[in-house]
Amino acid sequence: MLLAVDVGNTNTVFAIWDGTRFLATWRTSTEHQRTADQYYVWLSTLMNLKGIDAEITDMIVSSTVPRVVFNLRVLADRYFGTRPIVVGKPDCALPVDVRVDAGTQVGPDRLVNTVGSYDLYGGDLIVVDFGTATTFDVVDHDGAYVGGVIAPGVNLSLQALHEAAAALPHVDISRPQAVVGTNTVACMQSGIFWGYVGVVREICQRIKAERERPMKIISTGGLAPLFQQSEALFDEFRDDLTMHGLTVIHRHNTNQG
Repeated sequence: MLLAVDVGNTNTVFAIWDGTRFLATWRTSTEHQRTADQYYVWLSTLMNLKGIDAEITDMIVSSTVPRVVFNLRVLADRYFGTRPIVVGKPDCALPVDVRVDAGTQVGPDRLVNTVGSYDLYGGDLIVVDFGTATTFDVVDHDGAYVGGVIAPGVNLSLQALHEAAAALPHVDISRPQAVVGTNTVACMQSGIFWGYVGVVREICQRIKAERERPMKIISTGGLAPLFQQSEALFDEFRDDLTMHGLTVIHRHNTNQG
């Protein structure tokens, strides 16, 4: 049984993969102080509640927060008797090439999304991930990662507005009833929502023009459905894209071994 872990700047996702499907997926806030023992108590409790009693024999980790990795390694060794595969480390092989400037370090989440999307949809893709940052990853015809775009995340932009302007409240993101707001909250929601619709559409159009070929746009991340329902900005939405990519990378490394 494989335990796949995706550590983001805001949340960490754990998923149990039995080789054919995910038996369960859980999300917790990312905290680098959390110990291996705390992870195990939390995870084993949730597994018991879900009725999962199978033994975890393998573990793979993708982390944008390096300080978290140590305790996850301890978790794997102490409680599961295994050595985790960590995406981005030299001993973790990828089934696709990475074609960027020499010396550039690509976020492991972006590599995992590239692998997952290529496995599901083939090449010539733009992967839009609505996380702490909104990222656009370009997947070549052969699955290679060839670069992308990083923009501020939706919630990060809302937080910046609230913190930098004393008179502006903190608001939740939603599609406004009208473009022109008649109160402060509606004005902020309109600016964020339609602003990001414009960001996604413009960046994707420019990537397609620069690449000079048709490209499929894949979205993932918590806020992707909100934008998809309103504007049909994406060709496909895949909530578990990152977790799927982790299973593909694990399979690739297992077969290599």
